[in-house]
Amino acid sequence: MRISLNWLRELVEIKLSPEELAETLTMAGFEVEDIEDRRTWANGVVVGKVLERQPHPNADKLSVCQVDIGAGETLNIVCGAANVKADIYVPVATTGTYLPNIDLKIKPAKLRGVPSQGMICSLKELGLPTDVDGIHIFTQENLPLGSDVRPLLGLDDVILDLTATANRADALSMVGVAREVAALTGGKLSIPEPGEVSITKSAANLALKIADTQACPAYIGTVIEQVKIAPSPEWLQQRLRAAGVRPISNVVDITNYVLLEWGQPLHAFDCDRLKSVASSENLTIGVRFVNNGESLKTLDGQTRTLASQNLLITANEKPVALAGVMGGEETEVHKGTQSLVLEAALFDSVAIRRSSRSVGLRSEASGRYERGVNRAELEIANRRALSLISELASGILVQQEIADTRPDPSTWSRSIALRLDRVNQILGPIDLGEDTGELQEQDVERILTALGCQLTPSSEDSSHQPTWSVSVPPYRYRDLEREIDLIEEIARLYGYNRFCDTLPEKSEGGYLPLDEELIRKLRAFLRAEGLTELIHYSLVKPGEDRQIVLSNPLFVEYSALRNDLISGLVDAFQYNLEQGNGALNGFEIGQIFWREEDGFQETEALAGIIGGDRTVGKWSKSGREEPITWFEAKGILESVFRQLALEVEFQPDRRDDRLHPGRTASLWIRGNRLGIFGQLHPQLRREKGLPDSVYVFQLDLDVLLESVGQDEILVPAFQPYSTYPASDRDIAFFAPVKISVSEIQKVITKASKDLLESVELFDEYRGENVLEGQRSLAFRLVYRASDRTLTEAEVEPVHNKVREALVEKFGVNLRS
Repeated sequence: MRISLNWLRELVEIKLSPEELAETLTMAGFEVEDIEDRRTWANGVVVGKVLERQPHPNADKLSVCQVDIGAGETLNIVCGAANVKADIYVPVATTGTYLPNIDLKIKPAKLRGVPSQGMICSLKELGLPTDVDGIHIFTQENLPLGSDVRPLLGLDDVILDLTATANRADALSMVGVAREVAALTGGKLSIPEPGEVSITKSAANLALKIADTQACPAYIGTVIEQVKIAPSPEWLQQRLRAAGVRPISNVVDITNYVLLEWGQPLHAFDCDRLKSVASSENLTIGVRFVNNGESLKTLDGQTRTLASQNLLITANEKPVALAGVMGGEETEVHKGTQSLVLEAALFDSVAIRRSSRSVGLRSEASGRYERGVNRAELEIANRRALSLISELASGILVQQEIADTRPDPSTWSRSIALRLDRVNQILGPIDLGEDTGELQEQDVERILTALGCQLTPSSEDSSHQPTWSVSVPPYRYRDLEREIDLIEEIARLYGYNRFCDTLPEKSEGGYLPLDEELIRKLRAFLRAEGLTELIHYSLVKPGEDRQIVLSNPLFVEYSALRNDLISGLVDAFQYNLEQGNGALNGFEIGQIFWREEDGFQETEALAGIIGGDRTVGKWSKSGREEPITWFEAKGILESVFRQLALEVEFQPDRRDDRLHPGRTASLWIRGNRLGIFGQLHPQLRREKGLPDSVYVFQLDLDVLLESVGQDEILVPAFQPYSTYPASDRDIAFFAPVKISVSEIQKVITKASKDLLESVELFDEYRGENVLEGQRSLAFRLVYRASDRTLTEAEVEPVHNKVREALVEKFGVNLRS
């Protein structure tokens, strides 16, 4: 919010310089992002009067003016503005003046042969917005010549660009900032207290109909007649411009002025236009949520299709405004307006936030309603606006209707118990120069009283420390709820920098949790295999089974939580191909979510995608692509498992219809399902335009980490190797196709006891001389002992046990 110091000084006594005040506010939690010193914009610009204007002898568009600035002799100034003429008061930049907004220093010059001793200025050249092309002409009469123009233009001011935290809705107003400054500096407050306004009863017919009192706890509607729409007085326009608001007309400017002063949004309707929309002389102003199919053209000229969460202001049930967000164009105040209905209302912050977001529209009003408008000062802000309309627009108040369902005013404050020992326990010692101390009873009372709280001493607790019952002012009701909130206020106003900095007596070296250490190792192993780590949003399009859908999404395209990682990786692979980046081989570690009968579930998963030609140097193959094979892709995973010292079993799997039914395997560790690995289904591959062979995997990271022998991975131990020779044996047999190689290997390993060092499949054959449903397999078994050379007599019995176990378990037909 932009804070004018001139305006602020009318509300609170300020003895600090702008820089000191900015520093004080920033240290108290109100960050001042910028200090705009307008006094430098027109330093050296004075009031002058054009005595005579003559056309330039050598230029059609230039004028030669004689200007009196009260300096004894007139100045000869060449001016290019079309609106310059004699007998007008104008701002004149004298020789030596620097205008920072146009980066120009005024020097004596000759323009087309005629000397010029200064410059007659426009508002744009002085840094002020304007719709007028040409120099600025003062409307005041008999201005003292040579006087400083800055007070006349509002340039004797400094603007602080202040940011309030989300919990301080009260600070989105000049009155709120003034209260804060008074509490910080001890300055005296001078907040205006508008008196009662008189209402002249007439035949105006206005009624209120609040359909949802929770969304609109209070509504004040006032009918004002004989209004004269005109430009606002200069002081009001200057204050609005300083706050970054464009002046429009007296009535609209007054509503904006009260919004800035008290933080209470108001809206003025053209009463005759309301009656035209309502098609009746009897007006019923309503507040309700949208019915299906309704739309509204707002003040910004856009016709908006409304949703059920939009709160409306209606005239005889016809929409005329988005409550708390923006008025409707059809009923806006215009130059010919003669009667008004002024709205002053309280709206629920949640209802306004949802309404504003659903139409993608935020305004000064909605920003305040979303944070929470002070319900105790609604009437004060309304009276302030009505008195200004009566004064500046000659309005006559003829009717006022009030619908009020707010709780009793006695509940607008709350009492909080506060303990001095708790304050010092939380905040710690204070710095007293050479010594340290604690906050005293009078410090606490002084600070909280300055904030508008009322303190009543309570009986001392068991530790004989002072305690208070603190009554919170209504304008701080929303953010002062507990004892800790009061302690925060004490620290904020006392000064965070006045508390001692204490460090722990001893500090220990940090370390990573074991799971994080293992995940980093896992990432390194995957990168070593040539996979790039990817990161995707957890939000995806809805439509999948068991998906969790968000009730209030930002976008429809991102309105559900992902229930696997594979879909995102496939889309990334396709996107990279379309962008000409080639095949994407990558992995991702992230959360996945799904819905079950007993509620929502969440886990962390590891997934990857591998495809395309992974080799380098296609010139050696005449440019031919060599798609990666199933075994090569599987080898990447097995290499990672080997480095993690994991024995993972691959079993055929057909459950995922995105994967090839004959080239997909589920992964198991000691009977626990680890995940899935397989080739993308040809149909999906064709739809996405992917290469011939693309493989994906997804693993449950919790199962993986629980299965890893942590000590062996983090601290590798030396494994001694045998210096004695090995004894090799081959075994070949016919086995049913339905029996997997992994099952056979498990039986071989179990039967060979401790002598078997390794077992490897080296041949498979199907075809001629092999029965239907059978295949020929050949394994090489390597036997070795660590302390001796094995003899034939030791190896042969073990090898025979392997042969017998295969025949007994699977009924194989041995060939050797």
